[in-house]
Amino acid sequence: MRYGQPAGYRPLREAIAAYLGAVRAVHCVPDQVIMVSGSQQGLDIAARVLLDPGDAAWIEDPGFHGARAALLAAGAKLIPVPVDREGVDVEAGIRRGNNARVAYVTPSHQFPLGTTLSLSRRLALLKWASKAKAWILEDDYDGEFRYAGRPLASLQGLDGEGRVIYIGTFSKVLFPSLRLGYIIAPMDLIDAFVKARAIVTHASSLMEHAIVADFINEGHFARHIRTMRTLYAERQAVVREEAKTELGGLLDLQSDEAGMDLIGWLPPGVDDRVAFRQAAAHGVEVTPLSAYSFERQKRGALRLGYTGYKPTELRQGVRDLAMALRGLKSRV
Repeated sequence: MRYGQPAGYRPLREAIAAYLGAVRAVHCVPDQVIMVSGSQQGLDIAARVLLDPGDAAWIEDPGFHGARAALLAAGAKLIPVPVDREGVDVEAGIRRGNNARVAYVTPSHQFPLGTTLSLSRRLALLKWASKAKAWILEDDYDGEFRYAGRPLASLQGLDGEGRVIYIGTFSKVLFPSLRLGYIIAPMDLIDAFVKARAIVTHASSLMEHAIVADFINEGHFARHIRTMRTLYAERQAVVREEAKTELGGLLDLQSDEAGMDLIGWLPPGVDDRVAFRQAAAHGVEVTPLSAYSFERQKRGALRLGYTGYKPTELRQGVRDLAMALRGLKSRV
């Protein structure tokens, strides 16, 4: 019932350190775990600790708008770095901003394209950070939800110099109104992050922390993840199967073995903002790829979320989306 430590409830930090070491190959001790109110607050605190106004920061293009907002709030000069099938293009980042102070990445499941950062790119990114004395913000927002094989190891686990700040969240894997996330800070930055956390919010909500700690330690969290992986894989399969019948020639769904949404590529020349408005008019909630982009993409796309809907709703949603897209004309 009293104020707790700014870094959070110690038993929860111990549980998270053990869990991440076993499941995500994160190398940390409980002292490095700093609890925050969701990953967005983690990004905001990290940006304020690591950046001075005017410092350059890499950000994936297309990429997460929440990270963009946090970096801008800290006064960063954003350097958009393109993403391809191997993830963020490290060589392009070096060409565009070799002296950047921070690089924000989603290596396990790139948001929103869903690609995985290749091992060669991971090593290149770590090599650049070491040489440039830069920091890497690894946002592992949905790394638990991989439907083929084991979850991928973290970038932080490859980091031998303490250049990676790992950020995770329970808001995705449990429920959004649980504003609970964590930062894994390098040893040299623990004091700076804890002090910044204390300035933002003096103490954490210990009741929620205690409940989640018990939830993990009693085995419920691991069972929940296994259950949701199966459920979400089934829902993704429903969307893909219905799309084969309804969306041929209208939307090319990208194969994805992880995550909570799918990217669908529109025919060349079709503006995804127009497609977004057309879908909304038919009661279908999608997001245009351009909403996440700095530079114009070569091809328009829509992001389709599927985890929060029942199979019957998903099938109807695909049919409604097909009806909406049939009304579009290519705009070359």
